[in-house]
Amino acid sequence: MKRIARLALFAAIALGTATAAQAQLSKEEMIKFRQSGYTFMSWNVGKIKAELEGANFDAARVAAAANVVAAVANSGLGALFAPGTDTGKGWKETRLKPEFFREPDKVRQIGSNFVQQANRMQQVAAGGDKAAIAAQFEELGKACNACHDNYRREE
Repeated sequence: MKRIARLALFAAIALGTATAAQAQLSKEEMIKFRQSGYTFMSWNVGKIKAELEGANFDAARVAAAANVVAAVANSGLGALFAPGTDTGKGWKETRLKPEFFREPDKVRQIGSNFVQQANRMQQVAAGGDKAAIAAQFEELGKACNACHDNYRREE
């Protein structure tokens, strides 16, 4: 429980810091930073998937990757989605659809669910039960896809 409280505090601080820093970032920097965050999170999601599909499941590696996913999910990435950042380039052209800014309630709901699923993934992974991890991994994937399906252009 202390760990969850620390993560919540870290997320609140990160969100406040990110919100304050947003005003100082260019559009391109915001796109670049959010692309970096999602790329790093994706790499760690891939680690979990590899462990679930591999012959030598290692619960400690899954837990470490789930910790990263939860940390990034709680880091305040939302502050990097300022109006106008649906066009432009960070490391590459953004794939954010303009609909993202037209549906704030839906975006908030999808984002909140993603954070909840990432936090749940962290909790389940800490238990080390492969079947429970696989089930929660599926829920995490659904949460990711909810945003991708609605607000990310194909490459």
